[in-house]
Amino acid sequence: MTKYLISFPSEAMVLTDDRLAIADVQSHKVIEEAKAAGVYVFGGGINGQVAPVLVSADRSISTGTYPGSRLDGGFAVLELPSREEAVLWAGKLAAACGCAQELREFMFDPAS
Repeated sequence: MTKYLISFPSEAMVLTDDRLAIADVQSHKVIEEAKAAGVYVFGGGINGQVAPVLVSADRSISTGTYPGSRLDGGFAVLELPSREEAVLWAGKLAAACGCAQELREFMFDPAS
C-alpha cells in the first residue's frame, strides 16, 4: 500500500462563509469515511498564525523558509492500494471542500 498526500493551498478556498461551513461539515464526513475504510493516516491544516522558521544543521534558527517554498492550507494522508483509489478519494475531498485537490505519492522508505 502507498501513502498519498491530498492537499490544497489556502488561497484555493474562495468560498462564502455559508459555503465554508458546508465544506467543513462535508470534508469531515469524507475523513470519517476514510477512517471507517481503514485508509486514513492523518490530516489537518497548517497553522497560518505561527510563522515558519528555517532550522540549520547547527540548530540556528532564521525566519522564513527556503526561497519559493510554500506550504499552507489543508491536507490528508491516506494509505491506498492504487493511484486510481487515491484519485477517487481526492475527488471526494474536492467535492466536499469546493476546490481542486493536489495529489502526491510518498516514496516508500524502508527505514521508516
